Amino acid sequence: MQNFKNYINDNRDLFIDELFELLRIPSISSQNEHKEDMYRAAQKWKEVLIKAGVDKAEVLETQGHPVTYAEKFAGDNYPTVLIYGHMDVMPVDPIDLWETDPFEPVIKDGKIYGRGADDDKGQSFMHVKAFEYLVKSDLLNCNFKFLIEGEEEIGSPNLSDFCENNREKLKADVIVVSDTSMISADVPSITTGLRGLSYVEVEVTGPSHDLHSGLFGGAVANPLNVLSSMIAGMTDSKGKITVPGFYNDVKEVSSQERELMAQAPFDEEKYKKSINVDALSGEEGYSTIERTGIRPSFDVCGIWGGYTGEGAKTVLPSKAYAKLSCRLVPNQDNEKVTQLLSQYLETVAPASVTVKVTPLHGGQGYVCPIDIPAYKAAEKAFEKVYNKRPVPFRSGGSIPIIATFEEVLGLKSILLGFGLESDAIHSPNENYPLEQFFNGIETLGWFYRYFGE
Repeated sequence: MQNFKNYINDNRDLFIDELFELLRIPSISSQNEHKEDMYRAAQKWKEVLIKAGVDKAEVLETQGHPVTYAEKFAGDNYPTVLIYGHMDVMPVDPIDLWETDPFEPVIKDGKIYGRGADDDKGQSFMHVKAFEYLVKSDLLNCNFKFLIEGEEEIGSPNLSDFCENNREKLKADVIVVSDTSMISADVPSITTGLRGLSYVEVEVTGPSHDLHSGLFGGAVANPLNVLSSMIAGMTDSKGKITVPGFYNDVKEVSSQERELMAQAPFDEEKYKKSINVDALSGEEGYSTIERTGIRPSFDVCGIWGGYTGEGAKTVLPSKAYAKLSCRLVPNQDNEKVTQLLSQYLETVAPASVTVKVTPLHGGQGYVCPIDIPAYKAAEKAFEKVYNKRPVPFRSGGSIPIIATFEEVLGLKSILLGFGLESDAIHSPNENYPLEQFFNGIETLGWFYRYFGE
């Protein structure tokens, strides 16, 4: 491995060019008009993996978007790692806030800008380049399997069945995922927990058609007013979620673990400045790190209805809509929470409207033990590259399929993410620092060597 860093430095431009080919594909899984782009992305990943040195690679069908699968056999006595990543990306709206074309990646100020630069094409691509070096240098001491899916951003609705139907193909000793972040560029961390997710769409219907707000306003319930009021009542002044039964399965984290979490470096002023806010808010009695790591949350992800075009239109809308998201902690069941949300919204709605709640996607939370061999190997790898022992850290994000992997395949996942808070994933101007990209390749290469040992 003595030439690994040189290999990375000598091939920096080539790696970027190859990554840019992936980033140029608008693989937005949630939009039907990009279905062909999903197949283009899957085929491109196949080509990338073949070039890197796998024994075989194939594009496989699911009930939705395809997956790309590849494998490399190194020896009967070697452990097997299953690398998971996703080729799909979030929509780019609002497009007018992008400073560059989201699907024409550029390098600016030491960062790669483009949709998927971090989440998750850039991070998944790091594994390919680390693997490529090990193959070319005859240093493989692990068997490799790659699973790149096309539906992570819509909750992986078809990957569970794919795993059920391909248990033997996906057999491994551990799953390795780079789809999370570090505390900061100079504070390496390993994600040991993920929150679950319950995501629903609410439709509130009042009159049978839009009405004149002057002739009917004040006499007929306005669905937008009603929906806004219902949502406002779902949290109280202390940041607690008011849905009955919501906290029944929430496990309180011990004071000892909270003390350990508090040791992680966190600059609140820098955090606020990075997102341009003057103050933070959340559940009373918990720190910012705790609010996003060990506590559930409720958010309105979108709300609309009525007239939103240019100028004025005095209309009382027939319908109002909202998309609601609850991040859940381990032990909370996403299907149970979705049912609680539906029951609550239907119960609090006045008789003047009807309510329809449609579950969109969800997933369970996940906790990774810090005493398994993969975690120990990851610690050594981070120390090798960053010269610091990584901090165990619970993320506020969700990767629903991780809990499914454990349930269906019986495998633990190690979450080795290199993204940063400033990368603007899911937002305009998504980016990924070049330093993190190249450090990630190096760290993952060492991880595989240490794990194989």
